[in-house]
Amino acid sequence: MFAYIEKVNCDCASVEQADIDYLHQVGWTDEGVYDAIMVCGLFNFYNRWIDATGVEAMSKQDHAASGKRLATRGYILSK
Repeated sequence: MFAYIEKVNCDCASVEQADIDYLHQVGWTDEGVYDAIMVCGLFNFYNRWIDATGVEAMSKQDHAASGKRLATRGYILSK
């Protein structure tokens, strides 16, 4: 899957049915392939958006606080 995602990321025009067929042969489902493509695409979008808008990295303290909050409450903000 990592080799396939690298191909999607670096040379998506060369992706062909044989790539998907191979993933199926080694046990990946269509849903798994779709999920991997979605994660790749979303991270590409996020990285380009962050680079283009000048969003700055979080501090170590902010990361620690975020980790504690997620460990306690998860991703649901209404708790």
